[in-house]
Amino acid sequence: MVDRLAAGAYHSVFKGRGIEFEEVREYQGDDDARDIDWNVTARLARPFVKKFVEERELTVMLLVDISSSLCFGRRGSDKMEKAAELAALLAFSAVRNQDRVGLLLFSAEPEVYVVPRKGRRHALRIVRELLATRGAEKRQTDIAKALRRTMRLLPQRSVLFLISDLLDRDYGQALAAVGARHDLTAIRISDPREQPAKPVGYLAAEDAETGEFTWFPGRGSKDMQRFSAVVGELRASASAECRQAGVELIEVAVGGDPVKPLMRFFRERERRQSR
Repeated sequence: MVDRLAAGAYHSVFKGRGIEFEEVREYQGDDDARDIDWNVTARLARPFVKKFVEERELTVMLLVDISSSLCFGRRGSDKMEKAAELAALLAFSAVRNQDRVGLLLFSAEPEVYVVPRKGRRHALRIVRELLATRGAEKRQTDIAKALRRTMRLLPQRSVLFLISDLLDRDYGQALAAVGARHDLTAIRISDPREQPAKPVGYLAAEDAETGEFTWFPGRGSKDMQRFSAVVGELRASASAECRQAGVELIEVAVGGDPVKPLMRFFRERERRQSR
């Protein structure tokens, strides 16, 4: 999967998109007049230009939600497994392209921070952290707090991936602030069973993040209608938050190939950049 992603769209979209200042030197006949440094030119009474070089190394930060709502689904095919798979795929793709990659695992609080570094051994450390996150304790979600922590951890512009089911509220302002400074993309993980189409009999429901437990009749009941309405409202709210913040959203379903939606996103982004 890394070969499919790193050899194609990831490299073309992210590699070498930044520039950094190299030097100021005297103007030459084939230089672009738009590169003239007018302050130095005025001070020395002859034209000088600023020269830049392409920034070859990027910092990629993976913000991965480990709240209990991601434990939804069958063990081995739930949302948390898919989040770990996506994060590992992106981490190894970054390493393949000689980029630095870091990790922030969060729930109601930022829990684990791995400083961005390069190398395969570092990517393996990230994978170990991802696979060690599952626990019995109830973990709630605070996306806004994780985004604000990221702003403090990364003062320079970086490539960020927010990997979550986005089942949270009131994080739009933080999303916009991070998106204005960094290249931020949200990846939403969903499971079709979160929106049951034809429930039968009574259903036992437990809030994974609070432990609240209830029984209710499934087929056509008002409880089921309320459940479906809440899920739909949270999904619509997350989409609206991303759209208003100018943050692009990738949809990944549990049980699906994680490479295909990433490739579609990168290729579409590359087409927009070329235009």
